[in-house]
Amino acid sequence: MPNASRAAQRPAEPTDPDRGTSEDEDDLPSGWRHSNGWIFGVMLVAAALSLLGSFVLSNDAVILAGNKNAALTCNVNAVISCGTVGNSWQAALLGFPNAFLGVAFAPVVMTIAVAGMVGVRFPRWFMLGAQLMYTIALGFAYWLFSQSMFVIGALCPWCLLVMLATTVSFATLLHANVLQDNLYLPRRLQRRLLEMVRSDVDAYLLVTWIVLLAASIVLKYGSRLLA
Repeated sequence: MPNASRAAQRPAEPTDPDRGTSEDEDDLPSGWRHSNGWIFGVMLVAAALSLLGSFVLSNDAVILAGNKNAALTCNVNAVISCGTVGNSWQAALLGFPNAFLGVAFAPVVMTIAVAGMVGVRFPRWFMLGAQLMYTIALGFAYWLFSQSMFVIGALCPWCLLVMLATTVSFATLLHANVLQDNLYLPRRLQRRLLEMVRSDVDAYLLVTWIVLLAASIVLKYGSRLLA
């Protein structure tokens, strides 16, 4: 019984505390969507788009600082107006343009993505910290979105790009962390999340969420988006 023999010899816990504590790697999901190239490649593209949006918003913030009535290229109409959003107090919640945070942190995510693509595996504590920080960033992005939708009454296309890119980056980071068992979760919850990833439920949820966001914008503003 060679299989039983190998199972008996397999240690219950790994010898490296910075590696996951649970599943046999043979039980992990396989296929292109669970490969390092795909997961971290998508993360790299999303982080690069976030950096692009943050650069544009940072430039717009500098322009608006000199002239609040400046005609920005994304001032399309009363609803799609970067100037209206950029001149609000929410756009500089911490005393400086929020976009500066994106310029500072997006390169960090890009570095993680490039390293992950070539097979680098960071310590669990580092990846957990990255997930927690990105959870805060995601919450901040959606707070800004809610303010634009329901308080400011205008949308900034570049802000929407950053929010979308942050959402995708968060999802891909979570995907990687579930596969690598980096989140120090209870075993039952870890297995449940791993099964969701194996069944592609996470991908369906991400697509559904993005569609719902787009639908919410259309339902609220309707024809005014193109007026």
